[in-house]
Amino acid sequence: MTMTTIDPSVQAELVRLRDSIDNIDAAVVHMLAERFKCTQQVGHLKAEHKLPPADPAREAEQIDRLRRLAENAKLDPAFAEKLLNFIIAEVIRHHETIAKSS
Repeated sequence: MTMTTIDPSVQAELVRLRDSIDNIDAAVVHMLAERFKCTQQVGHLKAEHKLPPADPAREAEQIDRLRRLAENAKLDPAFAEKLLNFIIAEVIRHHETIAKSS
């Protein structure tokens, strides 16, 4: 089945759903940008006070918290944990860069 043979009502529903997905993706990007603004400030504060870039205890707490949130939201907790681990790794990389430049 090609796009030209799809029922117009199905095509309209696909467009509606994809528009929603696009809006959600935009919101996710903006939320991540805000999150990274905050973590950059944390990185500068840590560097200023000679604190280590990583905080394994905090990271473990956040992973547990996010897994619970994911479960409550009916999202796969393992997926949520992978996503947070990816974000945490990027934050730590930023913090290490900030510490080196201080």
